[in-house]
Amino acid sequence: MTTLQPPAAARPRPAGPPVRRARRSWTGWGFIGPFVLVFALVFLAPLAYSVYLSLFRTQLIGGTTFVGLDNYQQALQDGQFWEGVLRVGLFLLIQVPIMLGIALLVALAIDSGRLYGKDFFRITVFLPYAVPAVVATLMWGFMYGTRYGLVGDINDAFGVNLPDPLSAKLVLASIGNIVTWEFVGYNMLIFFAALRVVPHSLYEAAEIDGAGQWRVITAIKLPAIRGALVIATIFSIIGSFQLFNEPAILQKLAPNAITTDYTPNFYTYSLSFAGQQQNYSATVAIVMGVITMIVAYVVQLRGMRKGA
Repeated sequence: MTTLQPPAAARPRPAGPPVRRARRSWTGWGFIGPFVLVFALVFLAPLAYSVYLSLFRTQLIGGTTFVGLDNYQQALQDGQFWEGVLRVGLFLLIQVPIMLGIALLVALAIDSGRLYGKDFFRITVFLPYAVPAVVATLMWGFMYGTRYGLVGDINDAFGVNLPDPLSAKLVLASIGNIVTWEFVGYNMLIFFAALRVVPHSLYEAAEIDGAGQWRVITAIKLPAIRGALVIATIFSIIGSFQLFNEPAILQKLAPNAITTDYTPNFYTYSLSFAGQQQNYSATVAIVMGVITMIVAYVVQLRGMRKGA
């Protein structure tokens, strides 16, 4: 009796040698290995070391001792820390919508094709982002000066008495103005790049249906760049919680208005380098990182849900 043999293509091929399979598996690690190494050195290792530091406390008498979660309990009860958190929270609730709104309007104006000299205008708006934050803060701090800066010159020239931008009541708004000036161009570029991906056939269909510019913006452009809006919002929230350069530099010009615990990052810096409390500083940084992560995740979740 003759037995039928399956065709050659259907026959199971014998597995390759174990050495070849192992070599093939290591090939993938060769591609991602450099990234994993850098990621572990610049992110995982500092994070692990910060967690390690937060579990100890260094005292003049007794040296360094293990305290467990006592530093975290102290941070949760630290009024200076939470005052800084509320300050940056108020900052992002006001500054981020204004900054993103201006960036969106500029991106829509450039994308409309009706703006004369749009290439020059786009570069001009983006240019402040190329200025280092330290330089930008020093420049604006000089202009804010009532004795030697632009505000003082205006007061002397016109005989007026403009409010001091570096006073305790206005310094947060002054910092918001600097940050907005710096990052409007960056966010504008994100929105403009997203708008350029929208198919022109949608605009042609809307024009045939008789839709106006406002209808095109609300029905086509904004829904199409929702992902870019969410990303820019998350980046802006993270940047607001990390606010450090502007208050740290302006603190020399307005020491009575900007204290060393003005923002959580500034407070962490002051604890570590001025107060020699590296363990508690690491604890505050970790708590602030968790708060930032939670807020950013909630915003991302809501953005994705609205886009679904």
